[in-house]
Amino acid sequence: MTEIINEKTLAEYEAFVQGHPKGNFAQSSYWAKQKSAWTWRAIACRGEDGAIKGTLSVLIRPMPGFSKVPGAHSAMMYASRGPVCDIDDYATMDELFAKAKELAKEFKAYVFKIDPDVPSSETAFTDYMTRYGFEVKAGGAKFEAIQPRYVFRLYLNGRSEEELLASFHQKTRYNIRLAVKKGVKVEVCGKEMVPEFGRLMLTTGVRDGFVTRQPQYFADILDNLGEHARLYMAFLDEPQEDGSVRRKAIAGTLAIWYGDKVWYLYGASSNEDRNYMPNYLLQWEMIRWAVEKGCRVYDFRGVPGDVGEDHPLYGLVKFKRGFNGDYTEFVGEMDLVLNRFWYKTIEKTTSVYGKLRSRVYQLKNRGK
Repeated sequence: MTEIINEKTLAEYEAFVQGHPKGNFAQSSYWAKQKSAWTWRAIACRGEDGAIKGTLSVLIRPMPGFSKVPGAHSAMMYASRGPVCDIDDYATMDELFAKAKELAKEFKAYVFKIDPDVPSSETAFTDYMTRYGFEVKAGGAKFEAIQPRYVFRLYLNGRSEEELLASFHQKTRYNIRLAVKKGVKVEVCGKEMVPEFGRLMLTTGVRDGFVTRQPQYFADILDNLGEHARLYMAFLDEPQEDGSVRRKAIAGTLAIWYGDKVWYLYGASSNEDRNYMPNYLLQWEMIRWAVEKGCRVYDFRGVPGDVGEDHPLYGLVKFKRGFNGDYTEFVGEMDLVLNRFWYKTIEKTTSVYGKLRSRVYQLKNRGK
């Protein structure tokens, strides 16, 4: 039996998602608030005992430029990191997806996208999804998917801070301690530091070649997720000629805690102060938060696959690998195509637009 979650059942829904091993912040009502431009629907499937046994959070949005075309099926439906259920319970997933297809008809969706929190080694799950009609999209190594296909995950397994620190690679432990020795201080900050974080994000985006969010987006995360989100900032105290001390922000991260996991969501650093190793200390402080919350997993998020030393992003892989996490490949992004004509038209158009937007962004912000 399936239903659409409402105000009366929202607390029950949140409790289920947070308590489930497949729970993910992207499946929460908190994240739905962050995505205010989208319509949110949450589906729940109940067992014979009346208790929720599976859920699916869906975001729905008409694609810009197509929504006013007469007769167009222009809406994208997206269930980020869903469903939340036993992935071997095909009957429950059948019910959740059937309800999602009803929503697709209501909103004239051309596609239902999903990128489950399921490792690629779970081939039976992929087989089920393809039998249902989902098409597994290739790629992910160049971060072209909506969510990263390849991540590092640190399974805490009840270990203490001391045990975790001892498990890191020697160079990683050294760099954490070096940051402290050089005077780097990490603090949990409020929205007052969002402009500085936004400035560092712009610097990082230009340096590493990706489009960044506006500062207001990060401020909204702190508002919408409340205690589930933290902005960490790394500072240096710089003595000035007049004897005063300037407190300088040199790096920052934004993390989310939800259920039994903490995610490293965004990270930024200056170009000139990276030798102080603030990023190592920031990661360690976020891991400590995960330990404090009794989490099972600390998720370092995306890497470009298991690449070699000649890859331009090998440094990112090496950095995250130093914390001795597990390299994880998910099954990837999957599309249930609901209208083939509009699917091909919109997907091609948005791909071209995305590449153009990235190029314009780099040219506009070069030198900042």
